[in-house]
Amino acid sequence: RQAAERGCLRRELHKMAAAGAEAAAVAAEEEKRLPEGDPESGGDSEDEGDSDSSGDGEDEEKENEAEIQRLEEQLSINAFDYNCHLDLIKLLRQEGELVKLRRARQKMSELFPLTEEIWLDWLKDEIKMASESSEREKVYELFERAVKDYICPEIWLEYAQYSIGGIGQEGGIEKVRSIFERALTAVGLHVTKGTALWEAYREFENAILETAQPAPGSVPSPEQQQMLCSQLEKIHTLFRRQLGIPLLDMEASYAEYEEWSEDPIPETIIKNYKKALQQLEKCKPYEEALLGAETPKLAEYQAYIDFEMKAGDPARIQLIYERALAENCLVPDLWARYNQYLDRQLKVKELVLSAHDRAVRNCPWTVGLWIRYLLAMERHGVDHSIISEMFEKALNAGFIQATDYVEIWQAYLDYLRRRVDFTQDSSKELEELRSAFARAVEYLKQEVEERFSESGDPSCTIMQNWARVEARLCNNMQKARELWDNIMTKGNAKYANMWLEYYNLERAHGDTQHCRKALHRAVQCTSDYPEHVCEVLLTLERIEGTLEDWDAAVQKTENRLARVNEQRAKAAEKEAALAKQEEEKAEQRKQARAEKKASKKAKKTRIGDKRKADDDDEGEWGQEEEAEQPSKRHKGDGDGIHLEEDMEVETGLFGRSGPEKPDRPGNQKEKASTSRKEIPKVLHDSSKDNVTVFVSNLSYTMADPEVKLKELFESCGEVAEIRPVFSNKGTFRGYCYVEFKEEKSALQALGLDRKVVEGRPMFVSPCVDKNKNPDFKVFRYSTTLEKHKLFISGLPFSCTKEELEDVCKAHGNVKDIRLVTNRAGKPKGLAYVEYENEAQASQAVLKMDGLTVKEHVIKVAISNPPLRKLPDKPEAGRASQFAVPRQVYGARGKGRTQLSMMPRALQRQSAPVAKAENGMVQNSPATSSEPPEEPKKMSNADFAKMLLKK
Repeated sequence: RQAAERGCLRRELHKMAAAGAEAAAVAAEEEKRLPEGDPESGGDSEDEGDSDSSGDGEDEEKENEAEIQRLEEQLSINAFDYNCHLDLIKLLRQEGELVKLRRARQKMSELFPLTEEIWLDWLKDEIKMASESSEREKVYELFERAVKDYICPEIWLEYAQYSIGGIGQEGGIEKVRSIFERALTAVGLHVTKGTALWEAYREFENAILETAQPAPGSVPSPEQQQMLCSQLEKIHTLFRRQLGIPLLDMEASYAEYEEWSEDPIPETIIKNYKKALQQLEKCKPYEEALLGAETPKLAEYQAYIDFEMKAGDPARIQLIYERALAENCLVPDLWARYNQYLDRQLKVKELVLSAHDRAVRNCPWTVGLWIRYLLAMERHGVDHSIISEMFEKALNAGFIQATDYVEIWQAYLDYLRRRVDFTQDSSKELEELRSAFARAVEYLKQEVEERFSESGDPSCTIMQNWARVEARLCNNMQKARELWDNIMTKGNAKYANMWLEYYNLERAHGDTQHCRKALHRAVQCTSDYPEHVCEVLLTLERIEGTLEDWDAAVQKTENRLARVNEQRAKAAEKEAALAKQEEEKAEQRKQARAEKKASKKAKKTRIGDKRKADDDDEGEWGQEEEAEQPSKRHKGDGDGIHLEEDMEVETGLFGRSGPEKPDRPGNQKEKASTSRKEIPKVLHDSSKDNVTVFVSNLSYTMADPEVKLKELFESCGEVAEIRPVFSNKGTFRGYCYVEFKEEKSALQALGLDRKVVEGRPMFVSPCVDKNKNPDFKVFRYSTTLEKHKLFISGLPFSCTKEELEDVCKAHGNVKDIRLVTNRAGKPKGLAYVEYENEAQASQAVLKMDGLTVKEHVIKVAISNPPLRKLPDKPEAGRASQFAVPRQVYGARGKGRTQLSMMPRALQRQSAPVAKAENGMVQNSPATSSEPPEEPKKMSNADFAKMLLKK
């Protein structure tokens, strides 16, 4: 196939070299003869077509015209809408509006670097219309612009082939050779696409050689013989140059050279060829990785760049960077690394400035690229007017943070400051610098603050630098003091570091009187670290002050510190009081909720259930019957049996109790046995955690969960067992354990996490014992800053994933969309949208924030979830108020009301208990024979007093 392609290329080059510009002229002439509206038609369409098709064509034409007008209006509002430019160019090309099409392409090329496809379409259209020499020159200019945007072998090959059509003009051959040489310099080292250029160049020289051959039977003159030898040497040189470069299909080029050359190939050429082959073998793994990877192949390109950086060939490093950027043109970090390499290693002006210009045109929202561009222009001596113009473009680039504008202004002000000769009292450059400082302050105050609701420079760093320039370089302390006075009025007077910065400036370039005055004001105004400012004032007076100055400073600092300490004490008391109030309110809310819950429960439960709850509470209080009962009953045991006996022991608020008649131990054992038969205990073997997943958030009303979940999880692998968990009443509790035969099946099952089952998102997580792994986190999404992901709020609840994707994909390639729902699967109006890279996400923020979706205004920001607040640890002082061990509760835990009716100091520790497999509490064998110690008898009044004290 490659040989066939090369043969076609040879034939084409021969034809072009022989015919010159004739083919292009004929094509252009034929283009002019065609009617403007329909290039395919040859006559009157009204007579040949029916009325229906004519009407459809007119309707379509009107629709296209309306769409063209709409796109033009949209671009007049937002000229940086890339997709709008593409749609407009496509429509204009379809309609044959050549003048408007040329203008639209021109505008787009001024704002953005164009891709290889766009350039080739544009060039082919212009080539068809170029017949005269002046028009050909315009095509040459267009080619020159095209090859500057990206390194594209196809465009260079098209450029060289087009130039062959002009060899009939004066200097045509040398011009073609010049273009070929430039093409080889740019992409001749391209491992996979460089061979086509080398072969095209050789075929061109072979065509020239054939035209220089003398007629058969004639003897060439000395001049002809010299020209033939010179042409042969050119072809030899091209072969030798190509064979010294690692390119694909090198073996075929070597065989072709052996066949073409009449003399044996020199040893040095063979040695270089073998060396290039070895280098090609080293490059092949990286080329194969690029061939098999999916776009944008950033990781593969980065590995290739690292490989070439270690090799150290500047030309190859530059080429691999250019190849990577052609497919990752919206990655600011890649541009930054490339520009840094060019700035530090190659230092070629045209190359460096071209790369910087392309970087800011591709990623205009990245302030770091603009700053590097300004520095590069200054480094290479670019005219001041051009640098100023580029700075104005940067201000209009649409940065996404207020601080970005502070950085670009600071970089430009640094440049202006380096232009000033401060040995002169006044100069044009100095006035320009001062004017720029004033404009920067006003710009941040007006433009930036209006857009971001902040200036981006709260500590007034630009004004501080202005004051330093005035004080140190211009010896103008009066202006510096005015600037610092302005800084302090912007809310910075309360910070000690700001006062000390001003003091240091006065100390270095001012006088002692103003230093003293500044420190006295600092002592009065500083609220964060007043002690530090007081110490600096006393140090100043100790070195330079009089006795009166010292006394005044001591008195002022003592008074100030006394007031500060008093204010801090009051603030601490107020904070403690607020904290206490919050604790009391929280406790009251807790009690109210518990009482409300208890009252609702009491209305629903039967009298027998109420009796059992009271019996359990009394058992927790440590009454006598604890020794008589072998074990406590579970909720729901008894089912109303011995109702009359239960009614006799109703317990009042302060512990009143009547005579009681405890159940017989035999009856309790029978009931516990019945309960165990009805609701089996679900046990989990922790040794099988690796083949088990924990499934939760299922619907409580799910019928036959084992069958339902087995059908769902069988797609992941063979299921060994499904263990749903039921309550004591036999209702499904919404979670279960799913055990597989193989570990890979369990890992595959994790992919079903958040799958909607019966209207609720099902949670699937690894089976991990959190007592052994307390730091284990089930949440699978990142909780840190993700620059390629957006957080969208304010969405209508009816918005679907598909509808949101239609909105977002207009600004980049969407990798994933996640709509946030509650545990019941209901939407919360929030979503996370993941793009391919940071650049697309940044553009989407600019264009989507504030957008209206179904009459809802949405908010869009880069995903950066706030840190979760961990529960505060109890303070040491509070913990020491109760020096008793934590209360040990029974099998049911604390009572429903969550209220402890007895002070902790009077509670005794319950006897050690052993928990049986079925969850019942049994007495320990070591203590079951001994009667428990009886608590001290207390009256109702004693209980009331203790509760009131608490």
